Amino acid sequence: MAVKSRWAVCLSVLSLTLAVCSPEKETASRLPLLQKTDPGSLRAGFPFRGRIVFQSDMDGDNEIYLLTANELRKLTDNSWSDEYPRWSPDGTRIAFSANPHGHFDIYVMNADGSGLTEITSSPGDEVEPAWLPDGSALAFTEENKNLLGKEATLKTINIKTKEIRTIVPEFKRSHGLSDFSPRAPLLAFTGHRFIGWDVFLYDIQAKKYRALTEGGKSCRARFSRDGQKLAYVSSQADGKGDIWTMNPDGTDKSRLTERDTTFDYFPSWSPDGEHIVFCSSTQHSPKQGRWSLYLLKVGTRRVMPLFSSSARDLFPDWH
Repeated sequence: MAVKSRWAVCLSVLSLTLAVCSPEKETASRLPLLQKTDPGSLRAGFPFRGRIVFQSDMDGDNEIYLLTANELRKLTDNSWSDEYPRWSPDGTRIAFSANPHGHFDIYVMNADGSGLTEITSSPGDEVEPAWLPDGSALAFTEENKNLLGKEATLKTINIKTKEIRTIVPEFKRSHGLSDFSPRAPLLAFTGHRFIGWDVFLYDIQAKKYRALTEGGKSCRARFSRDGQKLAYVSSQADGKGDIWTMNPDGTDKSRLTERDTTFDYFPSWSPDGEHIVFCSSTQHSPKQGRWSLYLLKVGTRRVMPLFSSSARDLFPDWH
């Protein structure tokens, strides 16, 4: 089946339609150029092209930043926390989560930080947005408190109608961190096992999911732009966390980073599929220590530093 028609069926299954957002709210302020990236890292065999958004608390709280080969720009500037940015498929908008009201909701802004629009609004926390391939809707993780702490569930919201639906109702345990294949009606997500977390794949047409990893030591899968590979995090080799890749059917698993003293997390593919940007720290929690951005050349497994603010630079997304 052709890619377009397959996704048409997928969207029909989810009952989603293209739409317009609610009235826009501008960001509190938007800062111009802050600093240049290190040109040495760009001359060392890593042709950094495109745009990377990420969150950082370099100004005291989490804000969204835009990194290119020439500059770093601050896209949000306020007193609350702006987190987990994701590019829209066409690169014109950025979705992220923020908590100006005390709980986290999903927001969308233009690529330059203007046109801030609230997408979800509820007393609970909606975090970790991901775009559907046609840009008509967003998936997100809904977090609700229970006796054991928090339970996470994947939902979608139609940007026009604001209709919210559960994506994987068949999965009964906690799950989140979604990513859609750009080429097929498939969804990768992280699901809770009895012990630990694993990567799962959900076939949206067949309404079936299956585990791609075992052992409760893997998470945060992201599709390459051609849909042929998944990058993900696994701690099975060193007990900390490395960047791995595999095929969408779970075969051909390969460890790309072998840095046994660090936690390597949050991978995102370059548009050409030749590089992966990821975060690394000697601390496991993203709320502790210093996290920096690194580039990985997939073909050679060579790792080079990309950017560090000496704070917590996290959740990069490359367009």
